[in-house]
Amino acid sequence: MTQMAGRKPKHFLWQVEGRVANIRLDRPERKNPLTFDSYAELRDTFRDLVYADDVDAVVFLPNGGNFCSGGDVHDIIGPLVKMGMKELLAFTRMTGDFVKAMLNCGKPIIAAVDGAAVGAGAIIAMASDIRIATPEAKTAFLFTRVGLAGCDMGACAILPRIIGQGRAAELLYTGRTMSAAEGERWGFYNRLVDAATLEADALEMAARIVSGPTFAHGITKTQLNQEWSMGLDQAIEAEAQAQAICMQTGDFERAYEAFVAKEKPVFEGN
Repeated sequence: MTQMAGRKPKHFLWQVEGRVANIRLDRPERKNPLTFDSYAELRDTFRDLVYADDVDAVVFLPNGGNFCSGGDVHDIIGPLVKMGMKELLAFTRMTGDFVKAMLNCGKPIIAAVDGAAVGAGAIIAMASDIRIATPEAKTAFLFTRVGLAGCDMGACAILPRIIGQGRAAELLYTGRTMSAAEGERWGFYNRLVDAATLEADALEMAARIVSGPTFAHGITKTQLNQEWSMGLDQAIEAEAQAQAICMQTGDFERAYEAFVAKEKPVFEGN
C-alpha cells in the first residue's frame, strides 16, 4: 500500500487531513489552467490513489475564486497546433487517462466549484462523484469554441448520464455556459451553497463519507462506473457478488454489533 500524505506535487497543491486529500490547481491569476505537466501529474496521482491506505476521499477545491479554466491557451493549445497526429493522439489519450484514473481510483471524489469551471475544468467536475457549487459557478464544455468536437475526455459518455442526452447535446454543440442554477436543476450539481461556506460544506461531506465503511464505498464507486456497460441482469448479479464481498468485512459485523448495542457504529474500512 502507498502513503500519500507526504506527497509533494510540483504542479498543484496537495494536502491530506483526516484521510481526505485536498487538491487545488495553483495558478489563480489565470483562473487555474492546466498544462501538459499538471495533466500528467494529476493522472499519476489518481493512479497511485488506488493503492493509498491513508486517503479515503478526495476534494477538488477552487483557488482565488475559480475552479479551473481548462487547458492553458499558451502552454497547451499553442503547441498542439504545431504537433503531428502521433503527438496529438498521445496528448488526447493522456488527458483521457486522467479521467479514467479518477473513475478507477476507488475513492469518492467531491468537486467544490466556484467561478470558472470550463473546458477540462468542467470535465474534472463531471468526472467527480459529487459536485457542490456556488451560485457564481460558470460551467462550459467549450471545445467547439476552439474548433474541436464536444467528445473530449469522456464528455459524450458521462455528461448525458448526468443531465440527459438533449441537455448534454446542447452544451456540447454550442459550448455555451451552463449557469449554476441550471446545473442544479439539471442534476449536474448536487446543491448550491454560498461561496463563504463552499469549502467547509465540501470538506464536511468528505468527512462524513470517510467516517463510513470506506471499503464498501470503494465497491460502490466501482459498481457505479462498471454498470454503465452492463445489462440489468448482469448488473444485479454483479451487485450480488459485490454485496457478498462486503458482508465478509469487519465493518458489516461492527454495524450489526452497534445496532444490537444501540450505539453508533465506528467503521474501520475493513
